Amino acid sequence: MLDPPAHHRNLHAVLRELLPEIRDLYLADQVPWVIGYSGGKDSTLTTALVWMALAGLTPKQRTTVHVISTDTLVENPVIAGWVQRSLTSMRTAAAEQALPIEVHRLTPKVADTFWVNLIGNGYAAPRPRFRWCTERPKIRPSNDFIHSVVDEHGQAILVLGTRKPESTARALTMAKHEKGRVRDRLSPNGSLPNSLVYTPIEDLSTDEVWTLLMQYPNPWGHSHKELLALYRGASEDNECPLVVDTTTPSCGTSRFGCWTCTMVQQDKSMQAMILNEAEYDWMQPLLDLRNALDVQDDRHLRDFRRMNGSLLIHRDRLVHGPYTQQAREDWLRRLLRAQTWVRANGPDHVRDLTLITVDELHEIRRIWVFTKHEVEDTLPSIYQDATGEPFPGKQFDDMVTINRDMIGVLRDVCGDDEQQFLTLRALLATERTYRTAGRRAGLFDALTKVLGHHFDNEDEALNYALWQREMNGQDPDQRALF
Repeated sequence: MLDPPAHHRNLHAVLRELLPEIRDLYLADQVPWVIGYSGGKDSTLTTALVWMALAGLTPKQRTTVHVISTDTLVENPVIAGWVQRSLTSMRTAAAEQALPIEVHRLTPKVADTFWVNLIGNGYAAPRPRFRWCTERPKIRPSNDFIHSVVDEHGQAILVLGTRKPESTARALTMAKHEKGRVRDRLSPNGSLPNSLVYTPIEDLSTDEVWTLLMQYPNPWGHSHKELLALYRGASEDNECPLVVDTTTPSCGTSRFGCWTCTMVQQDKSMQAMILNEAEYDWMQPLLDLRNALDVQDDRHLRDFRRMNGSLLIHRDRLVHGPYTQQAREDWLRRLLRAQTWVRANGPDHVRDLTLITVDELHEIRRIWVFTKHEVEDTLPSIYQDATGEPFPGKQFDDMVTINRDMIGVLRDVCGDDEQQFLTLRALLATERTYRTAGRRAGLFDALTKVLGHHFDNEDEALNYALWQREMNGQDPDQRALF
């Protein structure tokens, strides 16, 4: 165990202590190691230390080490580009140095991506009490990979760059896990059975991490100075001192993550990058879209029904559910326009920037038409209007969609009654779904379900929900989102 962090301690001695420890743990058994690499300072130092330890072993002593990096597809584009280049350098250097290091870039399944859930399903922008954005795009890909390693080998050791000095909460969590250690320096992972966690730099301070990175070259050839510049550019004061006293702020406060994140009040890192570096001006449309998503009161953007069409009240108000069709179409339009603008006006290295993939667009279109019964199929036209290019997808069967002329007639019939339009459209879509089926059994029940979700307006829906609560004796303080 390392001594508690102290200023001016001999970091060369720390390194001489860490590398043998890493080698001893690595050689203790044949359990495969999985390193979590985000491209930040802590994961970079952790990966470098394991790399240096492996280099000090004989070829016969080495077994495969996996380096995994999860790309949520909404990472800060500058950081995502940095990580991708680093992973490429790792693969090349590992092959040249004959090291058994396998590099994996993990991405979420299409159904789990941020934009499919927000624009497709209509999930509201994440909030502390509805943090759907962490589990689906970030945690699942890495957990799936670790499960595959455990399934093959029976166990896995996760090597992470977490540190106690990062925060009081992190220190308390790590201390709790220490109590369950089954071997020296290895803690159990509560969410992943048969996996142990090793945190080699857990006692290092932020300044010690930076000092080690600056004093030793990156073993896969990536520049630590460029990493330092990224942190400096993402700090509000554009400062990133290496050797400081206890009153001097460090680069540790720079937050790199998803550019769409609404879990923080402001994306200070992206703001600082745009402010500090003229070369990052092209990210302004992304920041504008992120700020538009971060609306504290977004009831006007959301349906008064839950995702399944039911009603829920809390404190005598309806709990609003998913984004409305108009809001979802608007988010897609803004996103595609931002992508188009960056490609046309940004520097050369972002001329092929992808903010939303074609696969995501196909999945969103499928959800809109087949799940939400938005049979006018507006996504192709939104894509063409925003990008100036035809949508790269086939036209849906006329038996599924409704052309603009028919939609126009339906709107004329309904006039200003939006709820009546939505109900009639859903009835038509449901009937069309059963039209192509061999047997139409179940059509009546499906149509009845659609009608059961119809209300002339939100006030009528609220009055019905209050009446139903009174009749059923439900708890008036019940809470839910979708």
